[in-house]
Amino acid sequence: MNYNIRGENIEVTPAIREYVEKKISKLNRYFTETPDSSVNVNLKTYNDKRAKVEVTIPMPHLVLRAEEVNNDMYAAIDLITDKLERQIRKYKTKVNRKAREKGGINELFVNNVADIPGEPVEEENDLEVVRQKSFDLKPMDSEEAILQMNMLGHSFYVFTNAETNRTNVVYKRKDGRYGLIEAQ
Repeated sequence: MNYNIRGENIEVTPAIREYVEKKISKLNRYFTETPDSSVNVNLKTYNDKRAKVEVTIPMPHLVLRAEEVNNDMYAAIDLITDKLERQIRKYKTKVNRKAREKGGINELFVNNVADIPGEPVEEENDLEVVRQKSFDLKPMDSEEAILQMNMLGHSFYVFTNAETNRTNVVYKRKDGRYGLIEAQ
């Protein structure tokens, strides 16, 4: 894995770099062959001495991403590793369940993920669709979509962009601002 470690309001020292690489490289044990991917790590510190760590690992059929805020940078890195491990186990459970239901084997990811020693792969039912809605997408601009989203009290809103005639999504970010996702 190639590491891209960036610091905001903090200098990435060799000790921090080595600790991040050591912790993230432990994820290799979940793969039968080491994935050829870039690990993007963003380290931030705030005025109140809190540290935020964001890790994104784009892979061919999966994007692993986690973020953690903690008073200790090293503790945040440890927690990030735990979150990423849970994501891998959850994804493997989902893929294995689908393979069993279809009676086949999904070659895309299952064969590349090593069995997790000493840990049974737990079944999770939190991926079940419990409600389905359908609606017409009204052409509008992003400002109108944000107003509609706020009037409904939702955290996202799907609409057709009047300028491009493509499906877009506006969403409320954790920092209180808004994001726009455009389909290609």
